[in-house]
Amino acid sequence: METMTQAKPLSELSRQFVSHFGEMGSRWGINRTVGQIYALLFLSADPLNADQIAETLEFSRSNVSMGLKELQAWRLVQLRHQPGDRREYFQAPQDVWEIFKRLAEERRRREIEPTQSMLRAAMMEEASTEEERYAQQRMRDMHELIDKLMNWFDDVQRLSPETAMQLMGMGSAVTRLLDIKDKITGRSKTAPEA
Repeated sequence: METMTQAKPLSELSRQFVSHFGEMGSRWGINRTVGQIYALLFLSADPLNADQIAETLEFSRSNVSMGLKELQAWRLVQLRHQPGDRREYFQAPQDVWEIFKRLAEERRRREIEPTQSMLRAAMMEEASTEEERYAQQRMRDMHELIDKLMNWFDDVQRLSPETAMQLMGMGSAVTRLLDIKDKITGRSKTAPEA
């Protein structure tokens, strides 16, 4: 038997976060409504169903349904079931590192990989003019940078959340360590790589 659960009104602090996340979402290329739905699920201690989300955010049920589908496509919400309730409930992953990894993986799949494919194809073309050779070299430079960043990202993703947080917390200590290495090896920071 389904029980009708009333949505709790948001506190002012939570309302500010949800509103801000909607604004930021639109800057990151996602719909404002989707950003607000995600923010609500992120802050909620319990899974919420679409009716609760619609009531809390004062959105139409259809907007909530479309937003939830988009969040599921991004793998940013998990589907939950409640005993004795046929409705679907949704919850954001609890681990913020896992959320970051999922976001980064999806952005990579949707944005970075198509760019890498285009660059690889362009570099394989036969350059017939100096202008095309120059353009291909610039594309090669971009592809190399993206490739190094993606390899680094793969390495970071394999780290445990604790190790990744420690690494990020080191910040300038890593830079100082690299400076010391450069002084020991006699290599200048501004020296071009071979």
